[in-house]
Amino acid sequence: MSEPLTAPPTAPSGECFDRTIAGIAVPDTDLVRAATALVREAADDTVFHHSRRVYLWGMLQLAAQGRTADPELAYVGAMFHDLGLTPAYRTSDRRFEIDGAEAAYGFLRDHGRSPEDARAAWLAVALHTTPEVPHHLAPEVTVVTLGVETDVLGLRLDRIEPGPRAEVLAAHPRPDFKNRILRAFYEGMASRPATTFGTMNDDVLAHFDPAFRRVDFVRVIQENAWPE
Repeated sequence: MSEPLTAPPTAPSGECFDRTIAGIAVPDTDLVRAATALVREAADDTVFHHSRRVYLWGMLQLAAQGRTADPELAYVGAMFHDLGLTPAYRTSDRRFEIDGAEAAYGFLRDHGRSPEDARAAWLAVALHTTPEVPHHLAPEVTVVTLGVETDVLGLRLDRIEPGPRAEVLAAHPRPDFKNRILRAFYEGMASRPATTFGTMNDDVLAHFDPAFRRVDFVRVIQENAWPE
């Protein structure tokens, strides 16, 4: 197993974040301020700044498609998408994406958004590791996947001009991000390996833990209780 990475420094309390970055406005609303504070308290620097970048990249990518999304819902979806990896919000028996989705749904309902709005954010968080499907749903769902795919996988990075890219990274830098986010994924899922079945998340567990064995989907079919 790889040695744990040294945790990044904690940002000072009372920090302020720009309201417009790379031309993308972060809504100056009570709901957005509450979402920022919640994730800032629950997550370390790696997950927090990644989540902010996901919002910014996602909105930039969506704009490049000529589409728009409700900025509050997009922000909550982006900020909560990895919340299920954190000690305060992770459970022991379900996918981390569902943990974050449930938190996003409850948060939005508590802040007066409709069940339909909260459901859109739920889908955005729950499906952000499911390839292709979110791109065929509402923009409030698509935007989170676009942001995640840009920040983690580098997809469509060439569609963001150097100027806006530099502005986002100046506001939310990514020191040793590839290694740190992989470690965050592993630490958030290591205690519930069964929840990674059928997802790309089992690649993370296999990377860090040589003893991890994926469930074989073909064997599940061949060896199940049906008699034929």
